[in-house]
Amino acid sequence: MKRPTYSSDLTDAQWQLVEPLLPPRKPRGRPRTVNIREVINAILYLLHTGCQWREIPHDLPPWGTVHSYYWRWGQKGVWQHVHEALRDQTRLALGREPSPSLAIIDSQSVKTTEKGGLVATTPARK
Repeated sequence: MKRPTYSSDLTDAQWQLVEPLLPPRKPRGRPRTVNIREVINAILYLLHTGCQWREIPHDLPPWGTVHSYYWRWGQKGVWQHVHEALRDQTRLALGREPSPSLAIIDSQSVKTTEKGGLVATTPARK
């Protein structure tokens, strides 16, 4: 039985762009038993809906497996690599340079208290 599709699922065209950017399976050890596309779909579902890890639908891979891939790939910089590669592809498709040449930094600060210095930390009088 095929599972229902979610609005956050990757299309075939999107999967073809993302798949080569993901790390291949390890040459030694146990072979993968999980479909990596379904892991990505589960991560996208989680990010799209804001649900908790344990609330990922049962027709997607187990939450522990999805969390493990998400965490390990974050530690290895896979998400940063995927983001940069897709950004470069998008910018090239729009006829721009692959890397942005300008950045805007907002340096506005917010005051946390009207009183500063030692007055803010002085204990109250009795």
